[in-house]
Amino acid sequence: MPTNLAIDDKLIEEALIVGQHRTKKAVVTEALLEYIQRRKQVEIINLFGKIEYGSDYNYKEQRKVK
Repeated sequence: MPTNLAIDDKLIEEALIVGQHRTKKAVVTEALLEYIQRRKQVEIINLFGKIEYGSDYNYKEQRKVK
């Protein structure tokens, strides 16, 4: 889907250099992937302490190599 965006040229140029990308499209695609990944990580972090386990759950037993 073609999209026209007004993005700061200085930011794009710096991202091209830092990310060693060849095209502006590659920079934007990588930025969107990182943004999505970060947001998903925040969702997972927000779950800490909210999940209840059964009283018979033994995480050490699950780690044993069989």
